[in-house]
Amino acid sequence: MATQLIQIDKIQDDDWVIIDLPVIEVEIKKQAGKVVQFKLTGEAYPTSEQIEKTVIPASGNIILPLQVYAKNKARLAERLNKGEIGIWLLTHEEIEKYIASEEEINQFSIIAIKTEKFADGRIFSIAARIRNKFRFTHDLRAIGDVLKDQLYFLKRVGFSSYVIREDRNTREALKALYDFSDPYQGAFDLKEPVWRRKKRK
Repeated sequence: MATQLIQIDKIQDDDWVIIDLPVIEVEIKKQAGKVVQFKLTGEAYPTSEQIEKTVIPASGNIILPLQVYAKNKARLAERLNKGEIGIWLLTHEEIEKYIASEEEINQFSIIAIKTEKFADGRIFSIAARIRNKFRFTHDLRAIGDVLKDQLYFLKRVGFSSYVIREDRNTREALKALYDFSDPYQGAFDLKEPVWRRKKRK
């Protein structure tokens, strides 16, 4: 499905192509009245097969799955230096396993975090860690099941762009970035809490 990009405070075309993992076979069984889905291989997700079979375009600005980048790091070094390589990770992946330092992470022009369902709040804590622990200074992007109601809070933890699905209203989503005019707590976008920013009369 086509996507639309919100960058900072405006809607714009996207120069980056997100490289998806290949689809794998799954087995579905009913257990205790619920549908339980699990992978035939029993491997972690993404699987080694998916990582191996991911096709990396030879040119252009691309956002690769974190583990695909890690496996192909040496041959992508020149493109990384040219600013053509970004990475994306799922909310269960630990970026620290693959990225060692602030200097290394800031080689990427863009990092995207993918949430597969709206109930997964780990996207917020991962973003805060990338901004605060690793001091990532470039574009931090939210992708996947990104909801309008989340955008303001995603901005607060450090996201600077958001991919909005075509079946959702991008202009309405843009407005959500300004749902609240004066947040109480300090966060990435406004460091000081309101009681430090406001002078009492």
